[in-house]
Amino acid sequence: MHIRPLFALVATSILLLIGGIAFFWQPILWGLTIVLPLEILGWQDFFQKSHAIRRNFPLLGRIRYVAEMMRPGVQQYFVENDLNGRPFSRIDRTLVYSRAKSETETAPFGTQMDFYAEGYEWMAHSIYPYSLDNAEHAPRVQVGGSACKQPYSLALLNVSAMSFGSLSKNAIMALNGGAKDGGFAHNTGEGGVSPFHLQPNGDLIWQIGTGYFGCRAENGGFDAEKFVVTASWPTIKMIEIKLSQGAKPGHGGILPAKKNTAEIAAIRGVKAGVDVNSPPAHSAFGNPIELCHFIQKLRKLSDGKPIGFKLCVGSEREFLDICKAMVETNIRPDFITVDGGEGGTGAAPVEFSNSLGMPLREGLTFVTDTLLGFNLKKEIKIIASGHIVSGFDMAKAIAMGADACNSARAMMMAVGCIQALQCHTNECPTGVATQDESLMQGLVVADKRTRVANFQRKTVHAFMELLGAAGLSHPSQLGRQHIYRRISMSSVMRYDQLYPEIPIGCLLNSSTIPEVFRREMLER
Repeated sequence: MHIRPLFALVATSILLLIGGIAFFWQPILWGLTIVLPLEILGWQDFFQKSHAIRRNFPLLGRIRYVAEMMRPGVQQYFVENDLNGRPFSRIDRTLVYSRAKSETETAPFGTQMDFYAEGYEWMAHSIYPYSLDNAEHAPRVQVGGSACKQPYSLALLNVSAMSFGSLSKNAIMALNGGAKDGGFAHNTGEGGVSPFHLQPNGDLIWQIGTGYFGCRAENGGFDAEKFVVTASWPTIKMIEIKLSQGAKPGHGGILPAKKNTAEIAAIRGVKAGVDVNSPPAHSAFGNPIELCHFIQKLRKLSDGKPIGFKLCVGSEREFLDICKAMVETNIRPDFITVDGGEGGTGAAPVEFSNSLGMPLREGLTFVTDTLLGFNLKKEIKIIASGHIVSGFDMAKAIAMGADACNSARAMMMAVGCIQALQCHTNECPTGVATQDESLMQGLVVADKRTRVANFQRKTVHAFMELLGAAGLSHPSQLGRQHIYRRISMSSVMRYDQLYPEIPIGCLLNSSTIPEVFRREMLER
């Protein structure tokens, strides 16, 4: 028996007992009701063998765990400044909250940004700005190539993929209600189309992942008949095949049996109460040619709705091979969603989240340039997804080649998320990322759907204001030459210098392939 922890335990017990008697001396019994439970906890700490601190310092050692539990909140509210919060700074979060609530969003007394710090970015303005009156009404993006029978007019900013199950039903209804009120689209995430996606009647982009939820066969593969039923719903405007996501590319997942309730099972088309596997790869196709034919199959089964795929760029050669397959088969997706490695999720392995997947800036420019090089861009729209919060974030993405943007975490903040970083615990304090009824009841759908619509409208308006300040009248006029980035204290480069564009069609002929693409295109 160790003397020091035993002595600490006895001393603590005596002090607690004396303190209880002294404080509650009349009657003493009331003091014992406080002291005895603490005494029991102390002895429990002393005899347990899992935690050394609690064993060596009974009862007192628990303070360490309380402090650890409080640390994220203390860090966020009392320690971090307005610029260094992660993954979103206080400035970003405050901007979202202000726009969502239609409060004042102007900044007093100048910027807090360090203009001379490495990585600072800005947009070139014009001395002949375009009239703001003409920039009030944001244009929309027509998604649908020559093979598409039901093209969709997509907003410039939309709700990115987040599944029911990861988010609460109240959060899903608020997001879709905001999409309905604001006239933009809501991506379902790979968890399937739930009643809560359908109830507000907002436009949907149905995402199909490796688990094929909503169109899943008994063996876990793709079921064409089930797909036809869901794809025919009028609120589903586009269909997205998820190849990978930024937060955990190349990683599957398991829906554990305890979370696979009857409600979730019905939505996902699986049996309740059993583990359900989402493998890393699709079973419906296994190479670029098969992917193209699967796209064609979904387009036919959906009666010509826009079909696309989402990916976080990994191997450049694999995407080049997909583009070669598009040329060979003459089958093209109607859109490609590019997710950055900085994208978020409720739960991801640390190594995958921190160290896997190409960041959005590099991934977006690579996809854009590759499509241009194969002369495919004119029929394929690009949607950028990954840390899109402000109008300037939209401007950077569109300058690099995107036609529209998706946002997930900013939309969550518009619904009420406070970046508590408890998405994976089912204890989200704002009722956004939880299935706990007692927590989600605090999220009032009618109020939050208005905030989602407000945030989207004001952010798109801010983007249009930036566009007008640059002397431009349409997003298609925005290019890489309009965005500057500080490389060092004394060096600045434009995006077109950092990410030079390549000639249209240059990848179709071996003699015109740019040097930067030559190794991946020719060396096998």
